[in-house]
Amino acid sequence: MSDDPTHAVFSVRRVQGLVRKEFRQVLRDPSNFAVAVILPALLLFLFGYGVSFDPRHYNVGLVVEQATPQSGSFTAALTNSPFFDATYARDRRVLEPALIAGDLHAIIVLPADFADQAYRSHSAPLQVIVDGSDPNTAILVQGYIELLWVNWLEQESLSRGGAMITPPVTIEHRVWFNQELASRNYLVPGSIAIILTLIGSLLTALVIAREWERGTMEALLATPVNIAELLIGKLAPYFLLGMGSMALSTVLAIVVFDIPLRGSPAILTLVSAVYMLTSLGQGLLISTLTRNQLVAAQVSILAAFLPAFYFSNFVFEVDSMPVALQWVSYLVPARYFVPSLQTIFLTGDVWPIILPNLAALSGIALVFFAITLLRTRTRLD
Repeated sequence: MSDDPTHAVFSVRRVQGLVRKEFRQVLRDPSNFAVAVILPALLLFLFGYGVSFDPRHYNVGLVVEQATPQSGSFTAALTNSPFFDATYARDRRVLEPALIAGDLHAIIVLPADFADQAYRSHSAPLQVIVDGSDPNTAILVQGYIELLWVNWLEQESLSRGGAMITPPVTIEHRVWFNQELASRNYLVPGSIAIILTLIGSLLTALVIAREWERGTMEALLATPVNIAELLIGKLAPYFLLGMGSMALSTVLAIVVFDIPLRGSPAILTLVSAVYMLTSLGQGLLISTLTRNQLVAAQVSILAAFLPAFYFSNFVFEVDSMPVALQWVSYLVPARYFVPSLQTIFLTGDVWPIILPNLAALSGIALVFFAITLLRTRTRLD
């Protein structure tokens, strides 16, 4: 840049010119439309329909060593359950190869003395062999089989006038905020954070790097534009693009996936805007340091997208990770955004959750922009 003293004076006209230039560049590039419109819709449909932690049909084997009225009643309960597809046998050795091959999730064995034990024993007189290669599925299958056993025991007790052993405690479940226990109710709001991360970090990571590669940065440096004006001019179009994607994603979440929005739309917009600024600041910093589009894209995936996916409580629970990784998660902006989104959508405006996360996002955004201002070069040498 030249040494004209007007460079130090912030000019709204110069910012407007840069914004118009960047908007035209955005409109000329079809990939921006794909990232801002098509990608959010694809991700929402993927996480809304393709990814689910809800109960499904589990393939189980049922071994009845001796047919009795009690074993027949339990078999009927298993057959009528919406969670199990049963394969029947007289010997568990017949079903063990299917369990080893992964075709069955569990084998339920009703021993020959099932009827006598059901009347006299205080514990379940059956054996459950679960495939533990997938621990999460194994725990779910085990839990549903236990629930099936308790329900069957209660029904038999009622039909036989209380002759059988009944559980000493009756549990009544009450679920708040997500009464259907539908996984998409927290996956879809969380996916909005992933969408804004991609738009904010990936697109802006290519902005300044593209200027250096194409040689247009030299032309910009020869103008009276200063650093703040340059960054604002680059930032504004992608900020509006990201907020438009957020609005589109919110409408799709409410209308298509029937996700409740119990919080204020204004608070949702505020939190999303702060997070968008954070992602934009991270993307600008990456592009400023790399000055190469390919490297900038790779770094943005490693430094923004993957941490947002793994360390945000979106899919993987941070509290179950090693302590060292839990500390690392505090440096990831999405860790503060995803809980805020899920709270605003499912619970409402819970300020003890929203305010600390909003403050953390604001602090991280300030750090990104401060480093970007310090690292952006103002001369070609």
